[in-house]
Formats: sequence, structure tokens, C-alpha cells
Amino acid sequence: MPFSNLGLSDPILHAINELGYTAPTPIQKQAIPIILSGKDLIATAQTGTGKTAAFVLPILERFNQERTLRGKRVRALIITPTRELAIQVADNVAQYSRHLNLTSMAVYGGVDVEPQKERLIEGVDILVATTGRLLDLAHQRALHFDELEVLVLDEADRMVDMGFVGDINKIIDRLPEARQNLLFSATMSDDVRDIADRFTDSKVASPAVEISVSPKTKAANTIHQWLITVDKDTKSALLSHLINEQQWDQALIFIEKKHAAAKLVVQLAKRGIVAEAIHGDRSQAMREKILADFKSGKLKYLVATGVAARGLDIGELSRVVNYDLPFKPEDYIHRIGRTGRAGATGEAISFVAMGDFKNLCAIESRLDQIIERKEIDGFAVRKEVPVSVLNFVRTSKPPMPKSGSQKSRSNTAPPQNRANAAHKSRGKKASVDKNDDRPNKHIWG
Repeated sequence: MPFSNLGLSDPILHAINELGYTAPTPIQKQAIPIILSGKDLIATAQTGTGKTAAFVLPILERFNQERTLRGKRVRALIITPTRELAIQVADNVAQYSRHLNLTSMAVYGGVDVEPQKERLIEGVDILVATTGRLLDLAHQRALHFDELEVLVLDEADRMVDMGFVGDINKIIDRLPEARQNLLFSATMSDDVRDIADRFTDSKVASPAVEISVSPKTKAANTIHQWLITVDKDTKSALLSHLINEQQWDQALIFIEKKHAAAKLVVQLAKRGIVAEAIHGDRSQAMREKILADFKSGKLKYLVATGVAARGLDIGELSRVVNYDLPFKPEDYIHRIGRTGRAGATGEAISFVAMGDFKNLCAIESRLDQIIERKEIDGFAVRKEVPVSVLNFVRTSKPPMPKSGSQKSRSNTAPPQNRANAAHKSRGKKASVDKNDDRPNKHIWG
């Protein structure tokens, strides 16, 4: 199906054709007609599926009519969880609307508020914002919502994770009830469902349409995932080895802590590899410059904390590295979703060190698949992780034998249960302490 069949006008079709868009993705096929009809929408779509265009293009189509906009007013409000995502979405809006007479901008913290206030004086058709700066501008009366027509919550699950529910509720309280509501989320947890219910409460008589284009527990099938078991103190050497030996053209490297990100950049530099880091302590101007260099290809290796896990849309990014395995399976999915986007292929490599086994079990359970293991000469740990999450057999503490009983504790478990547990194990067995869910230290030697 071509984009022309979705009810989009020639200026928009011309813009997306110039950007190389050939056919709509599944989320775009489903969402665009619903949004054009004016209905509320709750969409579950994993990252990298083209969801930004799914809500921006029909908004542009709806606004593609001459209309006088009063000062300090906005017609569409797109709320994002991070500054990076706000910048990315605003850039997409500008590209898609290049042949339309519409205005757009992004407002976010970390930069001077005065230039943003000045741009809002004449009003803006489409405003992309983070919650904190948006509330600040509203409090200063630099922005009014009485002419708002469309509200979009992008990556609602991330907003929940970052503790923005209170801010979202404050924003909704300021908005007119007669509006169209669009919510996009990679997962639909109970907390996100609560937001969706409140979000669309203004149209109880006309329930929101719900769509889901992919299982919430899956990563894109265009991503080749594999892992390496490695001792923690040889991670930087392993990364350098892979970059040089496999001649990586570019890599986005995720790490947990800010100070560790800075340290890794220094370690790579000592081995002749130029990298930069972005994290919460770097200025917004510096983060924007580094991201621009990475997107243009001027910078090949970017070390990032979770601040960049979502919202980065880097054309043809071929590789993501989990230098530190994330604690939450959702974070793993969002991280590797920076590659293999919009049908392109990508590669996701994870370093698994001592202490990561439970995280790995959770990730593989969420993915419902075993991540491929690879060995790299010179970087093997003393003993590798078990070959399957099924080796992680949960055992409960058996009851204490009654006084006088001659039965040993090892025989208290029913024979059938022991047989089932043995049947579930495959590959190299993991030793498990009966009083603890964690694998025994002998897994690692």
C-alpha cells in the first residue's frame, strides 16, 4: 500500500518521498486513518516501527488549512519524556512539513527559557515539549492551551518509568476537554493503562481506538542479538578488540553510570579509539553537538547512559552494544531498538559479567528466546553462563523434618518434582542453592 492511499495531500507526500519513504509501516497503516478521522487512539508499538510519522503526518494533514493562530497559543502538543526525543520529534515535524505553511518548535529544559518564550509569542501550530519546561512556560503565562486541538503522549511507558505521572496529570488539568488524544507506548503496563484512562476521559461517550502492531515483549526481528561472557575488568579491552578486529564502522555503547562512561572514553582513547560520552552531567549544548556529530558520522563511537536509550533516530545505525547489561528487560529492548529500525538490519551485542545472570534470565524470558552466545579468543571467563535460562531452576526451601524424623532434607522434595526439575534443565547445568534463587558461585569458577 502506498502513502497516497492513506488520505495524505500532495505537499506531505512530496516531503516524505524526498526523505526516501516508499511505503507505510504497519503502525502507520493502522494509525493514520484513525487519527485523520478525529478519534482518540491508544497505540502499542515497539521502538523503531515508524510511530513518529504515524502521528505527525495525520496531524499535519488536519492542520493543512489556512488558519489565524493567536499569540501564545498552540494547536497540537506532543509531550516526550526526554530532551533528546523532543529534539528528534521536532526535527521530524520540520522535515515532514517542509512544503506546508505551518510552524513548529521544541521546548525543553537545560537551555535558556527566554528564546523559547520569544518564539511562542506569535503562537505555534505544533509544539513538542518535555513536561518540566512545559509547566514552567504555562506558569509564566508564556503559553496558553485554550485553542489546543490535539494532544500526543509519546513513549508513555518511559514517562511512567521516569516518574512524570504527576506532571502529566497537571498538564491534562490545564487542557480543554474538546481535544483529540493520542497515546503511544512500547508497553502497556497497569500504570500506562491508568494514564490512558485519564488521558481519554474527556471522550467517555466515544471510547478510544486501541491498536497494537507487535508483541510488547519482543525486539524487532531485524536485529541480530548475541552476547559475550566476559570478566568485568576486561570489558574495555574486549570492546577495543571488537572495534578494531571486526572493523566496526559505528557503535552506540550503553553503560549504566556517568563516571563509568567518562572512564571508558579515556580507556578507548588510550587504545587509539576516539569516542564521546553523553549523560546527565553534560550540558544540553554539548549533548546536542555530540549527537549531531554521531548522526552525521563524524563521530563513530558514542558512549551513552540511559538518557539516550530512547528517542535517538540515527539513520542506518548498524550496531548497539550493552557494555553493561540493563536491570530491566524493557530497557534492553529499547536500547537495542536504536538499530534495526524501519526494516533495516542491525546488530546488538551484550557483555555479560559476573552478577548479570538474573538480569539475563529476565531479558531472555521477556524476549521468549535464548540470545546467541559467542566466544572471542582471549576474552573467555573462567566458566561461561549457563546455555539457557531454563537452567535457572527456582527451588523452594523444603519444610523442616519433624522431630525424630530420620529423613534427610535432601529427600523431602516429592520425587515427581525432582524429576520435572531435571527434565527442564538442558545444556550445561547450573548449581543452585536450595535456599536461594541465585545461581551458585561455581557457575563462574
